[in-house]
Amino acid sequence: MGSTCLLHLLRVVVLALVSVSLVQGEDAYKYYTWTVTYGTLSPLGSPQQVILINGQFPGPQLDLVTNDNVVLNLVNKLDEPFLLTWNGIKQRKNSWQDGVLGTNCPIPPNSNYTYKFQAKDQIGTYTYFPSTQLHRAAGGFGGLNVYHRSVIPVPYPYPDGDFTLLIGDWYKTNHKALRESLDSGKSLAFPDGLLINGQAHTTVNGDQGKTYMFRISNVGMSTSINFRIQGHTLKLVEIEGSHVVQNVYDTLDVHVGQSAAVLVTLNQPPKDYYIVASTRFSRKVLTATAVLHYSNSNSPASGPLPSPPIHQYHWSVKQARTYRWNLTANAARPNPQGSYHYGKITPTKTIVLFNSAPLINGKLRYAVNKVSYVNSDTPLKLADYFNIPGIYSVDSIEGIPSDSTPASIATSVVPNSLHDFIEVVFQNNEKTMQSWHLDGYDFWVAGYGFGQWTPDKRRTYNLVDAITRHTAQVYPNAWTTILVSLDNEGMWNLRSAIWERQYLGQQLYLRVWTSEHSLSNEYDIPKNVLLCGKAVGHNNP
Repeated sequence: MGSTCLLHLLRVVVLALVSVSLVQGEDAYKYYTWTVTYGTLSPLGSPQQVILINGQFPGPQLDLVTNDNVVLNLVNKLDEPFLLTWNGIKQRKNSWQDGVLGTNCPIPPNSNYTYKFQAKDQIGTYTYFPSTQLHRAAGGFGGLNVYHRSVIPVPYPYPDGDFTLLIGDWYKTNHKALRESLDSGKSLAFPDGLLINGQAHTTVNGDQGKTYMFRISNVGMSTSINFRIQGHTLKLVEIEGSHVVQNVYDTLDVHVGQSAAVLVTLNQPPKDYYIVASTRFSRKVLTATAVLHYSNSNSPASGPLPSPPIHQYHWSVKQARTYRWNLTANAARPNPQGSYHYGKITPTKTIVLFNSAPLINGKLRYAVNKVSYVNSDTPLKLADYFNIPGIYSVDSIEGIPSDSTPASIATSVVPNSLHDFIEVVFQNNEKTMQSWHLDGYDFWVAGYGFGQWTPDKRRTYNLVDAITRHTAQVYPNAWTTILVSLDNEGMWNLRSAIWERQYLGQQLYLRVWTSEHSLSNEYDIPKNVLLCGKAVGHNNP
């Protein structure tokens, strides 16, 4: 009898230990130390100063599993304050770790800050990059991939390999000189070239007959790109955390700040093939190539490069409309993605945002509804927490400004209540492509259209299976509508992903707030929070 009880007790202990092990395995803590320095490299053939992380350009790839907890100590060895932002990571209840100037004090030179965040309920392809100054033009960016937990299936066969391709335009000019140009009121010139993973030429190796995932991110400053692989098709499976209907494409448009994942089967004769990225919608076309090398190849890549799409904006819109949410696939949690019926919810309010490029005090600025954003010395999040008045304005942005409204400068915030469901219309009356990103969320891209948005355009919305993503393009003289469920309390940056525009004011913040203080809504201020501006002298928690 005693031995039977002892055996039963041992079984209980073993099961408990296994359960703890499984929980820890699925919600692991991952620790990193990254040191940011300058270095000299020649990405486009001539030596220039770049930003390195742990000596790498691009920075280290951050590979996580859903719900991993990240503890990352960032050491700043630059001569300027510095921050990284985690592009597409929702920072659930945790805008304290968002890494933008509205939420965080920048890390001073020869100092450090430890980010602590969780890749909560996400699977997908993301990136990180510097949010301060024009550091993004010097590097400091990298891939951030969140893989599925073992208990959550993904809606495609597990690939035989996984390649991250960071593609973007690049300047030979030093980032400080570029910044001085913007500060003087001049727009940036057209970029000097395109890079793939920080290089003008690179090689990807694979085996004939196998299928690989290519994670493509546009980490550039200003230009949309088109991606294609000679002789191969691209099966689209994921966009910025959304599993999509798996259409097959010859080429994909990827706009500034966006990411996509495709499956490519190496089903062609054994040789090398060109991987091609080229700029879209630009008079001068920049092209970067890489090589897809079959392991049994004896022939170099040859023949003409695969052609980009012949047609321009209408072709791109048509392709974008083919992106559909896979309603039967699991998300990061074991429930179908389409179980939340976004199309049946009435928005609590509609926000129409016009971008523009006014002159203010004789200098070029970029504006949202004629208001050009300026960063405060005190992060808005700290001003909120410490009740510091006069840092930002909640009434500077008009819903629809009149033609007679003069352009102005303000630290603009749009107030919202937690659990609002809002409709945001991006109206682009300029002749250039726009790209808009929202921190803290993904959103449904409900519709695209040319001309002026009016309420009757809602009839054209996709209210059934629009994809969710964090960055949406807006075509010239056109509009894009997104729907957002504001279920993540905090102060969240809504900005142009085109970095010149962001730097010169095309951004604002959404304050998502409730009077009820609860850890179920938002985490407490971090114990290691950096203080700056008018927050200096306030007591840390």
